[in-house]
Amino acid sequence: MAACLQTHFLKTIPFQFRSSTSSSKPTSLRCTCSAATPSTKKSYKITLLPGDGIGPEVVSVAKDVLLLTGSLHGIKLEFQEKLLGGAAFEATGVPLPDDTLSVSKQSDAILLGAIGGYKWDKNEKHLKPETGLLQLREGLQVFANLRPATVFPQLVDASTLKREIAEGVDLMVVRELTGGIYFGKPRGFGTNEQGQEIGFNTEIYAAHEIDRIARVAFNIARKRGGKLCSVDKANVLEASMLWRKRVTALAEEYPDVELSHMYVDNAAMQLIRYPKQFDTIVTNNIFGDILSDEASMITGSIGMLPSASLGDSGPGLFEPIHGSAPDIAGQDKANPFATVLSAAMLLKYGLGEVEAAERIESAVLETLNKGFRTADIYSAGTKLVGCKQLGEEILKSVESHVPATVGV
Repeated sequence: MAACLQTHFLKTIPFQFRSSTSSSKPTSLRCTCSAATPSTKKSYKITLLPGDGIGPEVVSVAKDVLLLTGSLHGIKLEFQEKLLGGAAFEATGVPLPDDTLSVSKQSDAILLGAIGGYKWDKNEKHLKPETGLLQLREGLQVFANLRPATVFPQLVDASTLKREIAEGVDLMVVRELTGGIYFGKPRGFGTNEQGQEIGFNTEIYAAHEIDRIARVAFNIARKRGGKLCSVDKANVLEASMLWRKRVTALAEEYPDVELSHMYVDNAAMQLIRYPKQFDTIVTNNIFGDILSDEASMITGSIGMLPSASLGDSGPGLFEPIHGSAPDIAGQDKANPFATVLSAAMLLKYGLGEVEAAERIESAVLETLNKGFRTADIYSAGTKLVGCKQLGEEILKSVESHVPATVGV
């Protein structure tokens, strides 16, 4: 299916996940993931969180794409824009205002741009933009972060790896999002016995946290290539020892999935040496944060990759995996593809509007096939454009809805 991004990632979400607290009653990871049939509801509330840096630029493009796509499919989209990150701090004194969280919880789905910037690097920790994002994820109770890394045939030469290494890479990183060292307690600052200042954090996981993310990953692997690699540091960390124990035990319920284990340092090396060996990777919060960014660069640009963060209930959070790129903010240089593809994931898994999502996916491929590129993915023989013009070209492709084909 040319309109499905020539990848597995938009076809891999299982219809149901079983709760770790019950072996007999399956639970959905939000209707978001189980939307295999068109929804009967045609009016939705979307919370937009443009954030900082290039966030407002790429979200503006994605909003236009959503509006046009919705109008062509009889879908009414109501948008509410709220503050998050540095922008929220400047306006309200905190990185996640109560109003932002409240409105987000009441929406059908949330589209986020990017947060952070050098301007706020010296803020106290609780006032940093990144803290606002962590609080948002925790407040929404989204524990499963799905980050695909796929090398598009049109962009294989944009990869920093040799063509023979990068070509054909199509993997999914399933990252646990609300546990581990980013949330573990105790944490803080103090003084040791020698009177030296110290900083400390706690890497901690409960069995149910491991089980629920592992089930998500097993189900995704089952619908992809049938291979799951669990990444940990079980030779050193007790939390990883429990992680490996729980994942290994759950593997008995998935005899059709080939499970392997890999230490995180080796996984980081193998992603560069031979990334095609991976199909689905499951790992903890901090390892997933690092490895998914590494995997994204195999594709040629972090500006191409969307993500979805989902929970047992409530709205999903959809965002590009790139950062706020303050060095190019406001210069019309941002690549909006990842945010537009995040909007497609929002339609498909957040709202169950599969046909509308596939129109956007097809439009992205058609735009690539026409040769339009932002600076981060530009190569000789293609057309260098800015964020706004690329958005206009995507809109043209959405409207024409010409099925895309492989190759430029």
